[in-house]
Amino acid sequence: MNDLSLTIAPEDPKDAQAIERLLERTFGPGRFVLSAYRLREHVDHLLDLSFTARIGTLLVGSVRQLPICVGDTKALLLGPLTVEPPFRGRGVGRALLERALKEAKAKGHGLVLLVGDEPYYSQVGFRKVPKGRATMPGPVDYDRLLVAELADNAFEGVSGAIRPDWDFAK
Repeated sequence: MNDLSLTIAPEDPKDAQAIERLLERTFGPGRFVLSAYRLREHVDHLLDLSFTARIGTLLVGSVRQLPICVGDTKALLLGPLTVEPPFRGRGVGRALLERALKEAKAKGHGLVLLVGDEPYYSQVGFRKVPKGRATMPGPVDYDRLLVAELADNAFEGVSGAIRPDWDFAK
């Protein structure tokens, strides 16, 4: 962020309504039919691994992570990542991503998955999940299913259905 003073902080429960309004503005009601939302129906995101971006008191971005499993392997699902349109292209999303991944690694997580654009997310270490290695509930464009290893070889030998981590069920 060149000319803006950006603050990245862990999400607070009182941020929920403002984040929901931001998600509505940026993704619309169609977001609820996405495969990632099938996972979010059963498990809440982790507040200590989810972050907000503010300029002053204005909420300009958010990223969330929730606990999932790929087969029997514990992982995180990153998303949604969203930034208010006037603040896109200024590094807000990148700052949120870097903080989320740094904190996940610091807390011992080895894998983070998401559904998104590879050219954007590859800048912070995500790559395509090899075809057939993991399946999502509902329809998904598997060319957009990405993984980042936060520990060496964390994705080696991992495969199976992506599901909520039932240890965190609502």
